[in-house]
Amino acid sequence: MFKKGTTATPSFRDILRAHRKPHHFIRNGIVLVALGLFAGAAALAVVKPPEAPVVYQARQILALPDQFPQALPDSSAPFISETQIRRGDTLAALLQRLRVQENGLQQFLVQNKDARSIYKLYPGRTIQAALDGDGNLIWLRYNHTPGTSENGKYVSKWLEVTANDDANFTASEHSQVADTQIRIAESEIKSSLFGATDDADIPDAITMQMTDILGSKIDFMQDLRQGDRFRIIYESHSHEGREVGVGKILALEFINKNKAYEAVWFAPGSSSGSYYDFNGSSLQGAFLRTALKFTRISSTFGMRKHPVHGGWRGHKGVDYAAPTSTPIHATADGVVEFAGQQNGYGNTVILKHHSNFSTLYAHQTRFAKGLKKGDSVSQGQLIGYVGSTGWATGPHLHYEFRVNNKQIDPLSVDLPVARSLDGQQRKAFDQTIAQYREHIQLLATLQSGTDTQVASR
Repeated sequence: MFKKGTTATPSFRDILRAHRKPHHFIRNGIVLVALGLFAGAAALAVVKPPEAPVVYQARQILALPDQFPQALPDSSAPFISETQIRRGDTLAALLQRLRVQENGLQQFLVQNKDARSIYKLYPGRTIQAALDGDGNLIWLRYNHTPGTSENGKYVSKWLEVTANDDANFTASEHSQVADTQIRIAESEIKSSLFGATDDADIPDAITMQMTDILGSKIDFMQDLRQGDRFRIIYESHSHEGREVGVGKILALEFINKNKAYEAVWFAPGSSSGSYYDFNGSSLQGAFLRTALKFTRISSTFGMRKHPVHGGWRGHKGVDYAAPTSTPIHATADGVVEFAGQQNGYGNTVILKHHSNFSTLYAHQTRFAKGLKKGDSVSQGQLIGYVGSTGWATGPHLHYEFRVNNKQIDPLSVDLPVARSLDGQQRKAFDQTIAQYREHIQLLATLQSGTDTQVASR
């Protein structure tokens, strides 16, 4: 379903995809309706075209006004150009593309300490220049940090260089809280999850959140089927009309094998917030199905021929093949019960969870920095990296799910979930989810109408 990466430590984007598209959200439905009506009308009848009508011509002489109105825009308004940084770009090349020819500007940018952020030219970021009617520089702006989260707010940062009347320049850093909009989208799984989100122009960061939120319900490596569908509501941040990043998913419905899984963001009382299903049961604290993102199962739970010692033996966990140094994440909140070498397991971490549950992560090449016995970890927290230590013939993660220290097949067990909301929290939750249900239903209605039009053609 997913493409393999080409490096030893691939990111999800390297493994799964290598292209992006601009962002549009609800589309296709209206176009398909229009096409359906057009096709239906065209199929009704074939008629003989009418005879060409008689064309009459008329002429009239109009007097011109004494003075034409001003046709050109205000000449004092600056001309603003923009270019995107490419790999291998130099400052000189960027200024040339922007048609900036100010004497001493490049030297100023290189030497002035207030302009140091321009030392690093990040591919994909933008540089803008404002010129007056004579081609003189008014200001130069480098959007070096399009968006970053600070104190719960999404902030856009840029370097601005202004030209003074005495042919000198001034550099200063600026920041502004980005505007936040709510986006909605839906799509159908045809080949892969990322293929579907690409079709709907959903950013990769939102796709990754989707897998994290529903990772305890859906195994995104094994469970996806052609025809599965999702509907999603999420935050998008923009600055001066340009999208600079995304926030969190607010609501999500994922239909997998004809079963609907939902999630909605809710912060009860003074809580920092987490995800709940539409019935008010928390998804936080439920066990994730896997500790790795988008790998493949190389050995399942049960009897198998041992790859090192030979002979048939019981395999008490599930092996996930992945490149060396692939990040390993805790499948649930817990406490580090063991972190060290353990015979054939090699470098191993054991986490103790609530009640009588525990999980084991073996064959690691190394542990997360600073991880030690007694540490508390959160669901999804980095705990180590895939390796081949111990009795392993290649890099993979050996994962065990234990109940009362007895290994259980993690692919078939009904994973425990957290408690539901009650009292005043439930009332607040119902108010929160009501608005999202309406949006989700709207997407479902549009999709249903599109399917009807396609089926009738």
